[in-house]
Amino acid sequence: MARRRDPSASVKITDVAAAAGVAPMTVSRVLNTPERVSAVTAARVREAVERLGYVPNLIAGGLSSRRSRMIAAIVPTIASPMFSAPVQAFTDTMNHAGYHVLLGLSGYGSGEAERDLIRAVLTRRPDGLLLTGAVHAPTVNRLLRDAGVPVVEIWDAATSPTDMLVGFDHAEVGAAVADFFADDGHTRFAVMGAVDTRAAARRQGFMDAIARRGGTLVAEYPLPAPSGIRDGRLAMRAMLPTLGERTALFCGSDLTAFGAVTEALAHGIAVPERLAVCGFGDFELCQESEPPITSVGVDGAEMGRLAAESLLVRLAGGTPPGRVLVPFHILRRATT
Repeated sequence: MARRRDPSASVKITDVAAAAGVAPMTVSRVLNTPERVSAVTAARVREAVERLGYVPNLIAGGLSSRRSRMIAAIVPTIASPMFSAPVQAFTDTMNHAGYHVLLGLSGYGSGEAERDLIRAVLTRRPDGLLLTGAVHAPTVNRLLRDAGVPVVEIWDAATSPTDMLVGFDHAEVGAAVADFFADDGHTRFAVMGAVDTRAAARRQGFMDAIARRGGTLVAEYPLPAPSGIRDGRLAMRAMLPTLGERTALFCGSDLTAFGAVTEALAHGIAVPERLAVCGFGDFELCQESEPPITSVGVDGAEMGRLAAESLLVRLAGGTPPGRVLVPFHILRRATT
């Protein structure tokens, strides 16, 4: 694991000014009022900021302690229930320990959005960060390496996390669902899922296990991230001509699974006799739908609690486990 930089040795505005060949005031203007600086000078200053990993301190001198008692938690979206349980448990645990949690949304787009959000958050000098996933753009990795604050990543199973990790293996989830279907006698399979990194890992794990079990993949349908009920209905509508005989469908989320089941039933497709469906997330929607939908459940609350506890151990000067994996379970219901 890379050695983390001491915050007291962080890059200063004078370092950026020297690297760009300008006065510190010019650097300040580029960061705060760029319209007052020529485009050529601004570009030179921004290049130096990026190269040195400079993060402006907006609260310098404003604290009597080096601790801000603030933790930043960054997740892709709050549109999906998937992230609500871990964030709530993480927040509750940190609040109980006297920390406030600031929530930020990074989206599912390019790494630039996450980089810009992390950079903005670091200007407030948080005592720690919670991030979703352990795969980041190189510029983000550099920010995290140089930030000098503890970082805990959730919802992933990377063997080399940035700092600490609490999560699960998405490829193993996909493989487990494929084996679950195959053990039920299925030989024809379909999959729909979002194109983000973690959903793609579940989808690939599913397809690899199908090949290992000698099954046939009759349809694969990529979805936008995040995906919802309408996306599931539209994907199911597109898949209908390929279903033919008895088919087992793995959906990247419970929302898309609900949409797929709704659309299949609307077209007279018998579930599960002709189409078996498994979702991911174990949302209340699929527990209480008619028919109730089989899903993969992950204890998000436990994940959030363990992430907070790891961070608190580090903040107290201890050494928490670098990598903790939480279990997942396939919950059989009426769609299988």
